[in-house]
Amino acid sequence: MMKYPLRIQDLHWSFSEQRILDGVNLSIQKGKFYSIIGPNGSGKTTLLKNIGSILSPVKNTIFLEEQDITSLSRRKIAQKIASVPQNTEVDFSFTAFDIVLMGRTPYLGRFQGESKEDQKIAEEAMKMTHTWHFRSKKINELSGGERQRVIMARAIAQKTSLLLLDEPISHLDLQHQIEVMKMVKKLNQQQEVTVIAVLHDLNLAAEYSDIIILLHEGSILAMDHPKNVLTKERIKEAYGLEVYIMKNPMTQRPHIIPIT
Repeated sequence: MMKYPLRIQDLHWSFSEQRILDGVNLSIQKGKFYSIIGPNGSGKTTLLKNIGSILSPVKNTIFLEEQDITSLSRRKIAQKIASVPQNTEVDFSFTAFDIVLMGRTPYLGRFQGESKEDQKIAEEAMKMTHTWHFRSKKINELSGGERQRVIMARAIAQKTSLLLLDEPISHLDLQHQIEVMKMVKKLNQQQEVTVIAVLHDLNLAAEYSDIIILLHEGSILAMDHPKNVLTKERIKEAYGLEVYIMKNPMTQRPHIIPIT
């Protein structure tokens, strides 16, 4: 049995001569919920895009189920990794259901249409994300939050073992933020989907994560259980912010309060 379905080995990444990632090493365990946190410009989204091959990683730096990800086809990667990006704008007037059904594309042969089973999987994903009631609406007629949930449903319909989320709750109101986080945690726990999510909200990261990865200036400053990463000293070093940390009385997880 493979110990680490995803390994990252000495990953560097630069853009226009600016170093974004500086020697990142990670071993991701199956079935865990990881949150990536860090200040703006620390490399969070760049790391996620390298893992998902949205950016082309350097050879022999990212290994998916012990295979160099650069040796895998886009189709093969899409059968193993689903992604929800920050930008959910869609240029075409597809219905919400059509968008979710696209999550089944990696499993279809050339010129093969979706089966009734594919349609059932898409329907289940939309019901899980509370988007089924606007399945016939055009995607570009939806609000940013509604569209975000449709793209989440598409990723769920993809039925992969690894789910990448780049600020998945950034366009959602508080109610839907909690709904989405609970839904992702349910997927993680009940179906052993490994989750890697970029989050800005440190308290939500603390509540839902098994492991938090704190990035600072393109390197991993800390990677551990939330209580060991979210300390006053590390938050001060990464964010330049003084905070008070208490325990959430309901969950015993750390709760961060900025000192103003």
